[in-house]
Amino acid sequence: MGALCTSIAAYEARAKATLQADIWDYLDAGSSDGRTRRANEHVFDAIALRPRPLADVRGGHTHTELFGRTLTHPFLLAPVAYQRLFHAQGESGVAMAAEAQQTTLIVSSLASQPLTDIAATGADLWFQLYWQSDRPRTLRLLRKAEQAGAQAIVFTVDAPVKQATLDLPPDITAVNLEAAMPTAPPAAGASVVFDQWMTVAPRWDDLDWLRNQTRLPLLVKGLLHGDDAARAADAGCDGLIVSNHGGRIIDGTPTALDTLKAFRLRLAPGLPLLFDSGIRSGQHAFKAIAAGAQAVLVGRPYLWGLAAAGPMGVAHVIRLLRDELEMTMALMGCPTVESITNESQ
Repeated sequence: MGALCTSIAAYEARAKATLQADIWDYLDAGSSDGRTRRANEHVFDAIALRPRPLADVRGGHTHTELFGRTLTHPFLLAPVAYQRLFHAQGESGVAMAAEAQQTTLIVSSLASQPLTDIAATGADLWFQLYWQSDRPRTLRLLRKAEQAGAQAIVFTVDAPVKQATLDLPPDITAVNLEAAMPTAPPAAGASVVFDQWMTVAPRWDDLDWLRNQTRLPLLVKGLLHGDDAARAADAGCDGLIVSNHGGRIIDGTPTALDTLKAFRLRLAPGLPLLFDSGIRSGQHAFKAIAAGAQAVLVGRPYLWGLAAAGPMGVAHVIRLLRDELEMTMALMGCPTVESITNESQ
């Protein structure tokens, strides 16, 4: 385990130097030329902060309420596949760091360790659910997550086809999933995309069905169109995670922050919106909350910490983000997360 770094940028640099080139590329890359990934980060730079000195922020804190639970701070750890690629302790190491820093890990369907092992750390866990070709297989995975103690389900819909972009080592697999179902090749002249891949992708009636299968909070992740967001809310979903998958699925989409602003204007104010894609600092988190997010998901930065310094690196990245958020709140005259609004900028 390496010594702790002094900044998130330093963790990124050390992770790049530590990981094999192909694994770094897998973690770092967006789709195509990476325009959406870069835009997710740069959109924050255009937002100016207007500090409010002399405000009384004594006794301030970063606590926030979400689905009947009090979170110590509004940072959650985004679902990322195959975390043993980045460190031998993988998801269990990340979960230990999450427990130490009082946050929630959203475990990927493509986790490289058993859900029971990850849950044994005692961390608060949500589960990110990918559709498993059909309803029976999806339901079995959902039940496995519930039995492991997941506190919420995050149904990710923007990657209906998950193509491998990296040759995984033989000892790293999606251990919580059933063996893939064999698929027949499309008929002559048929489309591989429309007539094979998309035949097993989820549709709106599958979301309606899934909503009826669990009493846990159900969030939908990956919608970018306002009509779709409204339809998911009408279907009884408990919240949305506004995300363009970190730019990994398709280039040219709106930034996650612009989408968040549009959704907040359109949807009922009581519907929780969480933000994902592009958080690199506590200031970014402040700006996302000001735009209407109840909490933010962090992805690549905590994996930089994992690759650079193991679970301690993950914990330190979370602490750095929280410290910067607290300092930004204090300088902006916002003693609580609830006091961060559009007028705070």
